[in-house]
Amino acid sequence: MTSGNNNKKLILFGAGKIGRSFIGQLFSRGNYEVVFVDISKDIINELNKRKNYNVVIKSEDEELLNINNVRGIWAGDETKIVDEIADASIAAVSVGLNGLRSVIPIIAKGLLERYNKSTNNPLDIIIAENLRNAAEYLEDELKKQLPEWYPIENMVGLIETSIGKMVPIMLKKDMEEDVLQVFAEPYNTLILDANGFKNPIPKIDGLAPKENMKAWVDRKLFIHNLGHVCAAYYGASRYPDLKYIHEVLAHEEIYRFTREAMLQSSHILEKLYPSVFIDGELIDHIDDLLSRFCNKALGDTIFRVGCDLNRKLSSNDRLFAPFHAGIKLNLPVDRIINGIIFGTSFNAKDESGNFFEDDIKFIRRIKNNGLKKVLKEVGALDENEIQVIFNQLEKNGKSINLIGK
Repeated sequence: MTSGNNNKKLILFGAGKIGRSFIGQLFSRGNYEVVFVDISKDIINELNKRKNYNVVIKSEDEELLNINNVRGIWAGDETKIVDEIADASIAAVSVGLNGLRSVIPIIAKGLLERYNKSTNNPLDIIIAENLRNAAEYLEDELKKQLPEWYPIENMVGLIETSIGKMVPIMLKKDMEEDVLQVFAEPYNTLILDANGFKNPIPKIDGLAPKENMKAWVDRKLFIHNLGHVCAAYYGASRYPDLKYIHEVLAHEEIYRFTREAMLQSSHILEKLYPSVFIDGELIDHIDDLLSRFCNKALGDTIFRVGCDLNRKLSSNDRLFAPFHAGIKLNLPVDRIINGIIFGTSFNAKDESGNFFEDDIKFIRRIKNNGLKKVLKEVGALDENEIQVIFNQLEKNGKSINLIGK
């Protein structure tokens, strides 16, 4: 464990599963005080009462990590948050895109207060979100909140990350047992942009700074995220009564299809970033990921992995992003296309037997408007791309009625 003085402090927006099991855990174990900011008063009150929480590592040999030197601030306590930003050693956000929009104004106020105290004390902000071009997005939004004279290029480091840690949905009984405990897999490496920092990179076990961050963000999207949904979508199609990802991947045809789709996407990555990904390296990564996907102890559900079709089938996400790149590079994309097609009929239910509400609307939209129109809209497809997809559909033996107009 890396040692350090006790005055180091991380202010972390988001005390959710990734915030607690990953970002907060890494920095607490790296001898930082971790100050969580969250909208949940129950979580914040319990953090301030106990000053610690447990991360349950789910694998063949379950492990319990007790994370200490933590406290919390309710997201509505603006004055306290501004004061914490003003003297924090580093900051992080792990709140999702909608949450990010809501915390940007308060971060901007904190940056101004920090600048008023010292004009030579930049703040690095780790963006722990699965979001492409996250640094550019956050900079643009912060500029809207900050005065024109504020030197954001000098005073704010925006550090993109690739979040590869899997944290499944917890059962209601697990959350009721302990509001602070969180489950996670053993994987504990945070890939982040070495060039985003204004201050020295923290010497913390588990941080993995990379030079070409865009390549690593795309690796997560093109291989990890793509493989996950391919297993979920094809698995749900073939075995609708199964509940868990590890169950469908136990079937050879699901495993083979998922691996082939991941390999197809890896070839696209190698062409996009030939100086980053060496021959064979991504194959090892794929096989390691598949092993992690098959971790029974995670209890990762098909529903969790596959739901939210509007996002996961959007033009810049895990299936269409590599599809667009593959078409431009004139590389095979048939397995990726099949992943998209299986996704358009995904209808898994959660543990309570409920569909994801927006997914019901998505499927209804296809029935009302036809698959072709919906795919063109969500995937931002040109005429050539839509033709490639429908050529593949016909190869699959789909009927004209199913294909739609």
